[in-house]
Amino acid sequence: MEVNKVGIVGAGTMGNGIAQVAAQVGCEVVMSDIEDQYVRRGLDNIDRFLSKSVEKGKIQADEKDAILGRITGTTDMSDLKDMDFVVEAVIEDLELKKAVFKELDGICRPEIVLASNTSSMSVTEIAAATKRPDQVCGVHFFNPVPLMRLVEVIRGYYTSDDTVGVAVALAQRMGKVTVDVKKDSPGFIVNRIMMPHFLEAIKIVEEGIASVEDVDTAVKNGLNYPMGPFELMDLTGIDIAYFVTEYLYKELNKESKWVSPNLLKSMIRAGRLGRKTGGGWYDYGK
Repeated sequence: MEVNKVGIVGAGTMGNGIAQVAAQVGCEVVMSDIEDQYVRRGLDNIDRFLSKSVEKGKIQADEKDAILGRITGTTDMSDLKDMDFVVEAVIEDLELKKAVFKELDGICRPEIVLASNTSSMSVTEIAAATKRPDQVCGVHFFNPVPLMRLVEVIRGYYTSDDTVGVAVALAQRMGKVTVDVKKDSPGFIVNRIMMPHFLEAIKIVEEGIASVEDVDTAVKNGLNYPMGPFELMDLTGIDIAYFVTEYLYKELNKESKWVSPNLLKSMIRAGRLGRKTGGGWYDYGK
């Protein structure tokens, strides 16, 4: 199926990033959220990113205008009814995602693919909220979407090969590298590997072994990672790290390695929600 119109549910960091890369390859995009302020913020973020690209000479001003012209914001999810492909990019809350998919199933054409940008949660369970579970898959983009090349394409229990093919073709058209997650297992590939790194980094700080800054310095210079674990959590949101950890603990037999460190819980309780509130690990203790 040819995809020319892409719908996005959620205008936050991930949603507006996916909207941007879809518009950059010529798709008409409708980006929805529950309030106009979130839609406007998402559109403003795209505008700022593209403006920087113009300043750096990566695109021309008329290209920026053309990309923005292909993106429409809305607070009415029914405006997604004519889309060829829809991506859900709301917060990592399984019940919320299921509610979104149930609503989308009643709005969107029966032949189109519905995809979730979930980073860890069960695509099978999300798909069960619809009458088209074979046409539901995961498309896990990474933050920041315009710069990060990977997309994990996740198969739910009923996901068809045709559905995966449509998702892979669209992601590759966006210039992404795709990997096929053949089994719907919590955390998929990257988060199953990355989250233990995060948790151990937090424990090292919690135990007084080293500071936030020195852990990041050690990882960047000793492992040659482009960012340290705390820098990355501040970028993506430490609330996301907490939600994913709690989900993995529940779904992966409550293994001790997935228990959230007390320091992470304390940061969440104190309202220090990383990027979302301007606070994060680099504000810790200040």
